[in-house]
Amino acid sequence: MTIEAKERFDQYLSKKNLKKTHQRGLIVDIFLKSAKHLTYEELYEVVKAKDKTIGLTTVYRTLKLLTESGIAKTVDFGDRVIRYENTFCSGHHDHLICIRCGKNIEILDENIEKLQREIANRYGFTLKDHTMSLYGICNEC
Repeated sequence: MTIEAKERFDQYLSKKNLKKTHQRGLIVDIFLKSAKHLTYEELYEVVKAKDKTIGLTTVYRTLKLLTESGIAKTVDFGDRVIRYENTFCSGHHDHLICIRCGKNIEILDENIEKLQREIANRYGFTLKDHTMSLYGICNEC
């Protein structure tokens, strides 16, 4: 899947007449290998450890390109911090988010998915995508 995501990104860059650079490639590699929901600052810290010449703006702009190409999407866990999630390799899921400690659990429940499709149909919508985040307090808090 990582190879397919990289190919999609390369095609997107080509379509936009943008260069495939070493720095962009490194950022994409690190992002695709991460299982976490990363802020651009967190990704920058990891990338900077590998290549000290990469700037924060380059990381931010590359994440924007990844989002535009459909490989990443932004998620907000209710703390007003934008994180980026790899949508190309992880597949659809929803989130349970603790409002005290920030813990988040990725969930996929077919009953919820079915209900969401039924609700969309009831209102005459053709469902293309959705996000669902449930906020509460985890059992550890």
